[in-house]
Order: sequence, then structure tokens, then C-alpha cells
Amino acid sequence: MFDQIAAVTLINLRSIPQRALLSGATVFSIALVVMVLLGFLAMSSGFSKTMQGTGSADVAVMLRTGSQTELNSGLSVDQLRLIEEAPGIARDANDIPIVSGELFVIVDGIKRASQTEANLPLRGVGPAAQSLRQGFTIVEGRTYEAGTNELIVGEGIIREFAGFDLGQTIRLGSNEWVVVGIFSTGGTVFDSEIWTDLTVIQNLYQRGTSVQSIRARLTSPEAIEEVRAYAENDPRLNLDIQSEVDYFASQAGGTAMLITYLGVPLSIAMAIGALAGAWNTMYSSVDTRMREIATLRAIGFSGFAAAFGTMVESLALAGLGGLIGAAGVYLLFNGVSASTLGSSFTQVVFSFAVTPMSVVLGLGLALIVGFLGGIIPAIRAATVPLLAVHRS
Repeated sequence: MFDQIAAVTLINLRSIPQRALLSGATVFSIALVVMVLLGFLAMSSGFSKTMQGTGSADVAVMLRTGSQTELNSGLSVDQLRLIEEAPGIARDANDIPIVSGELFVIVDGIKRASQTEANLPLRGVGPAAQSLRQGFTIVEGRTYEAGTNELIVGEGIIREFAGFDLGQTIRLGSNEWVVVGIFSTGGTVFDSEIWTDLTVIQNLYQRGTSVQSIRARLTSPEAIEEVRAYAENDPRLNLDIQSEVDYFASQAGGTAMLITYLGVPLSIAMAIGALAGAWNTMYSSVDTRMREIATLRAIGFSGFAAAFGTMVESLALAGLGGLIGAAGVYLLFNGVSASTLGSSFTQVVFSFAVTPMSVVLGLGLALIVGFLGGIIPAIRAATVPLLAVHRS
């Protein structure tokens, strides 16, 4: 039985060049299916990696109770002062609390690739903001001066949006700004932001002394419970308090799932088309070798061997298509910079990430298409009548 299976399988594989056009179309269609699926998964993985790689366990993010994002939050300067005195808040060498009240507004930017407008986050920050971001460095220029219309921009903004080059003057809303520095936080969400002095944003956007979020360095990750207890016992502090890691992990989920949910149905729809192509190719393969299969049956080969060989051929074509699709996505998209709308309705710059798990899923989908496309032709091969040996 094993010798028969090996012989029939080898004959089937050697005959593939005889149906080069049909076989090539099947491989190409399956490669496209895999590329679409892996493209969306790479986008979702890259976005999630950027979001979930942002933040520190010993930094707390505080929003008004019930607010899901900074855009929906609003806090007073009195609440900021109360948090500065909370237990569990770290202090610097001068005994000053490492706390930053921050304000978040949306401005327009122009994408370099498409020249279309997109929402960008302009963040007003306090003096402690830079020390609260892990890995923060000024890579070009300098930081802004307090009280001036000066900006520093993240590396992600420079890559994806026009008009923010060092030294350039740019109009955001009704105000003109000068870009004096470019900063990096190692590929986190903050690289997709524009920063300036908090008091300038408060004045220009008529926000008084209010902020939307408070960030604070904790004495330890466990100290967040002390801060929560402090806030719960003071009726003036109506706050949701999370670690920065948890905050960004929750922000990543919705958008990443949306990207995945868009990609999977599209891939399945395309897979149905590829399935029809695979079925047609394998059916044609069996039909053109009808006399050959009948001859093998007549000299003692089993129907199972004929069916197995047909199925192997189908899986081989599907596997080849899957490998080509996976290689294509990796070469074309892995590490490519892009931006998409985040949970605060502003652009988040990230890089596509083709992961080993997504490649396994893509190859799995390709083999499923090959298996389903080969079932009926394999049954047909197994039931070829012996009289077909006399076909002209």
C-alpha cells in the first residue's frame, strides 16, 4: 500500500507542469488569500505591539471617573494639587512630586504618502512629562521653552506627516508654531504625538487651568493601591486610576480587533474563490489522467492510493501558494511604517509586524483550501471505472 501511494503521488506531482496554467492560477489565488490575511494580521500585530509596548508599571494614569480616553476627561488644577500630595507618589531629588497634568487637543496634519488630512494629537505637558516617559530622548534639536509657541514632535510624526521638519514653522488651527526638537520614546505611542508647554495650550485653547489627565511616577508598581485608596477617601478626587501599562493595553484592544475583524471575513471570502479554483484544477488533473488512473487500477493499484495521490497534489499546490503569500507579505510589509486611527480619534504611527503565529495561520488557511479543494477530485480518482482504460 505504501509503495502504491508513493508511486501514484510521484506521478501526480511530476504531471503538474502539464497543467501549468491551471496549477499556476491556483497557486496565485491561494497566495493572494494568504497575503490579504497576513497583511491585516501584520497591521493588527504592529498596532498592538506599539500600544502594549507603551507605558510603565510604575506610572499611573488618572482620568475623570467614567472616561475611557483623555478626550472625554476633564480635571481641575485642585485635583492635580491633591494628587501631588498623595501617598505613593515618587519625588525627585528636590522633593518635588513627579507629576504631570496634561491636556490633549486634536489638530490637522498632512500625510506624506497620500497628501490627505488626518487628526494628530497636540499634547500640552508639565515639566515632569519627559521623565515620566520611559526611554524619552531628544534626538534632534532641543526641547521647547515654557510659555512659547514651540513644539517638539515624535519620530513617528516625522516619518508619516509633512510639515514638521526641524526648524519649520507650521500652522495648527489658528496658531503658528515652530518645531524646535524631535524626540523618540523607542517606538511607543508617544512617538505619534506633538508636545508643547501645558500653559500655552491652556491659554490658546481657552481651557483655563484645567487638564484632561494626570500622570504620576509611583514609588513602586504596588503603590498604585495607596493612590487609589487616597482618591477613594477624598470626595474631591473623582478619578479612575490605572497603571500606564494597563491603560494602553485596554486602548489597543478595540482597534486591533477591528482590524482583525475586517481582514478575516475578506480573507474567507477570497478563500472561497480560491477553493473553487483549487477544485477546478484538481478535477481537471483527474479528468486528464483518467486513462492513466484506470490502467493503474487494472494492474492492482488501490483506489485509496489514487485518492491519496490526488490529495497530496492539491495540498502541495496550496502549500506552495501559502509559502509564496507569506514570503510576499514579509518582504513587502514587515517593518513598513503606517498610521491608523486610534481610540482618541487621532493617528497612531506603527510598523507592520509579521509574526510566526500569523504565518502559521496563513499556511493553515492555505492547506484548508487545498484539502477542501481536493476532496471531490480525490473521490473521483478513487472511483475511476476500470473501463476507462479503453478511452481514446
